[in-house]
Amino acid sequence: MSLRSKSREFAMQMIFQWDSNQQAPAKLEAKFWKSAKAADTTRAFANRLLEGTIQELEVLDPLITKHAENWKFERLSSIDRAILRLGVYELRFCDTPFKVVMNECVELAKKFSSEDAGGFVNGILDAIHKESASAAIKADAAHPTSNVTAEQPASTQTTPAPDDPASRS
Repeated sequence: MSLRSKSREFAMQMIFQWDSNQQAPAKLEAKFWKSAKAADTTRAFANRLLEGTIQELEVLDPLITKHAENWKFERLSSIDRAILRLGVYELRFCDTPFKVVMNECVELAKKFSSEDAGGFVNGILDAIHKESASAAIKADAAHPTSNVTAEQPASTQTTPAPDDPASRS
């Protein structure tokens, strides 16, 4: 198991613990790391995932609720909630590729929840990813000038004229 995979597993376990008692992340981390052994980089990444997930719950939980069709959020198992929160946080706020997030979360669901939970987690993360990708495409289409590159023809680039007083330093 890679160090990042282990970090995600630890983060999911801490998110699960937080969901039941909602104590301050620093206190939860201190208690958790007394019994769990890991390299400093593994701990740092797990802590970052925990803290970020808790900080962004107001964004994460409605997204999960929206895509968990026919499921009330509070009726999801605590472990599935923790895995989904972690996955959606990493999709929305980290630079981790979608396939990595999907694979890691499905494996966590299979290991800690049930075989069926893997498909459930997959479906929700995939729907959230597709919605985000669609929104990004629409945003790019609405602002075509935001994609100006250096390869753009010189006639369309905006540079001050040589005798423009604004171009003098």
